[in-house]
Amino acid sequence: MANGLDEMNDPISVEGRDVNVIQKQLPVKVGWGSTFFEVILWILGIIPGIVFLFVKIKAKEYLRKLEQKIQHDASQIDNYLEQRVVILQNASKLLDKAIDLDKDVMTKVAMYRGGARNQDADRNATSQAIDQLFGQVNVAFEQYPDLKAHDEIEECLRQNSYLQKEITAARELYNDTVYQWNSAIQEWPAKMIVAAKQGYTTRIPFAASQEIKEKARGTFF
Repeated sequence: MANGLDEMNDPISVEGRDVNVIQKQLPVKVGWGSTFFEVILWILGIIPGIVFLFVKIKAKEYLRKLEQKIQHDASQIDNYLEQRVVILQNASKLLDKAIDLDKDVMTKVAMYRGGARNQDADRNATSQAIDQLFGQVNVAFEQYPDLKAHDEIEECLRQNSYLQKEITAARELYNDTVYQWNSAIQEWPAKMIVAAKQGYTTRIPFAASQEIKEKARGTFF
């Protein structure tokens, strides 16, 4: 039997295609078939019905724990973002022309510190905003050669570089957990039925900013 997609003979895209994360949360939905399935179990006897009831309870507990894992992984990213904001503030004060920190970014970081529930898209937007602001710091740093001799500014930029690596690692861990969540809530019957009744939706993975994507297409060597 031939493959549905034949990489040897089917048309190929020679120009390639950019990959983007879709900023959309999809709700979990089940149809009448799931309800019919549960009814049939009870018709077959009280034991099958009770067994599936316990399976759903276990599925609900699993999804709750996974949701907490997502929050834990997200808080790690928030912590690193907060540290980057502090470094950004310190670096801007040392520049001849101070860079005003976006109040919206500060509001979001303060919200994270207060333990408020965060939207995945907001966290991603905050990270991208901080990336842009640090880009401005780097531009100013390059434009003023005298600043390169300033040890405190160099230390700020070194700390920022370190935190960027930590955020990359935290992002990967977060995205792995998001993948587990998005897969689990689609597992029929128990997890999917529970997810639909609880009103759960898919989660949005962390994505690179447009600016970073454009830089990645540049010439490095």
